[in-house]
Amino acid sequence: QVHLVESGGGLVQPGGSLRLSCAASGIRFRLYAMGWYRQAPGKQRELVATITSGGSTNYADSVKGRFTISRDNAKNTVYLQMNSLKPEDTAVYYCNAALVGSSVYDYWGQGTQVTVSS
Repeated sequence: QVHLVESGGGLVQPGGSLRLSCAASGIRFRLYAMGWYRQAPGKQRELVATITSGGSTNYADSVKGRFTISRDNAKNTVYLQMNSLKPEDTAVYYCNAALVGSSVYDYWGQGTQVTVSS
């Protein structure tokens, strides 16, 4: 059974930092592209950042230069370092694992709340 468990969310002041973690189990983690997505109230879920199995990264324009995605294959964990946080970063952040081959495998975590407010 596949599990993606996010942690590290919380309340932070504007300009502050948080690091999200997503621990994966039940998958061959090193083969999967991993991603962070977010959904704010009343809005659609949107891509924040992705990292391929080879380590290539991609970011939404709104977070470039502030957020960094990384992965530790030995720990089956993907991270999202978030700096210079803004109120508009407030959302539920979801971890995603995806593998496209002869079949498509796509898994989601339960989400962790990030609130940026003074």
